[in-house]
Amino acid sequence: MGDSFRYWDDCVEPEDMEAMWMDPDVHKEWISVGETKGKKVHMARDPDGQPYLTETEMKAVAGLIVRRHFKAQIDLDMLRAVAEIESDRQPLAMRYDKKTKETKIGLMQMLPTTAEWLVSQMGYRTYPIEGNPVLLYRPFISVYLGAAYLKWLSGFDGKERNEEFVIRAYKGGTKKASHKSTLSYWKRYISVKQSLPSTRYFENPVMLSDASSHTMLVDEPASDALKYWDARVSPEHMEELWKNPNVFQEWTKSGEKRGKVRFSIDAEKKPYLSRVEVKAIAEIICSRHFHTRGMRPTVLCALAELSSMRFVNGVGSCCGIMGIDYPTALWLYNDSGYTAYKVHSVDELSNPFVSMYFGAAYMNWLSEYGGRKRTLQFTVQAYLGGPENVNLQETGPLWTKYQQSVCYYEEPKTEAGHCSIL
Repeated sequence: MGDSFRYWDDCVEPEDMEAMWMDPDVHKEWISVGETKGKKVHMARDPDGQPYLTETEMKAVAGLIVRRHFKAQIDLDMLRAVAEIESDRQPLAMRYDKKTKETKIGLMQMLPTTAEWLVSQMGYRTYPIEGNPVLLYRPFISVYLGAAYLKWLSGFDGKERNEEFVIRAYKGGTKKASHKSTLSYWKRYISVKQSLPSTRYFENPVMLSDASSHTMLVDEPASDALKYWDARVSPEHMEELWKNPNVFQEWTKSGEKRGKVRFSIDAEKKPYLSRVEVKAIAEIICSRHFHTRGMRPTVLCALAELSSMRFVNGVGSCCGIMGIDYPTALWLYNDSGYTAYKVHSVDELSNPFVSMYFGAAYMNWLSEYGGRKRTLQFTVQAYLGGPENVNLQETGPLWTKYQQSVCYYEEPKTEAGHCSIL
């Protein structure tokens, strides 16, 4: 195993090696020790001869994984600190777990069974490892699946969890997240995280801006899927959006061109949809797939507002603009007949059309929850808080927030200056 990790090129895909070379800090570090682009790059070795990632390399790997797959959902420094504690940044680290009788593997010290579950059940298929757990020794795969597990823990049991819960659960499991046995791990994590070299993006970023809300900083060779509509949705859907008069007006005013339409980007460079774009997608999905079921586009728009704040990648543990998680989407696809869009990996839910479709499908299913026709109020509360938890005290405030959000999309009825959804 050790011989196969003599070079970075032996455990990293060519496109990932290219991305590492394009990181200016990595480039500078590798050149300074005599590495040459186009030739194999040696991995650093500790006094015992074990390969390890330098702090610069670890920051680059974690940064690439977060920006590609977990935008706005995983703290980059959290990943770096966990790798520091779990493996001392050694990709070939392994530790036997007496309770499970399994061996934890790689930078993030993950059990193969956990990794298999994340791939097969939770849809994290960018780096498939089924039947080949030794792939967990590879830095990008270990960090990717470690990030996926941290994201899952952040929304465990349908609740938004704080950083302490996530870290202590990563160490001892969800049942030990508040147990004294994981407290020392949490304290060590805090210390390590605070001592990490600062995270910074590429120097001398190029500014792309115009008079519209579509303003962005390009500070890395990020995947086009992070920047452009055209890389996320089909050409047919792009054509439909261009045909929408409100979208056409907004995009034209923003200086967008056919074939390369930018997402709006917030101050933290997270892509999001304008309300005009959300409404257009909702109208397309409803007219194409739910026109006989009485689904109102404005309902879906308001749910997108509440579930994700219209962020393309979702918020926290929620996926996509509709906040539909992968297991729910997969169940709707496999068992409930909603097959208009394939959903073979969690990444597909970052396509706004796919997320909107499965959000609408879930709403449609909830409208007859328990075998009887449900009111819109029940359905909305069930969508946002779970169908088993609908009650005035727990989910009543969600209905109030929904009523406020739907006003952004309903045509206003001028009665005493208020918006009405009735």
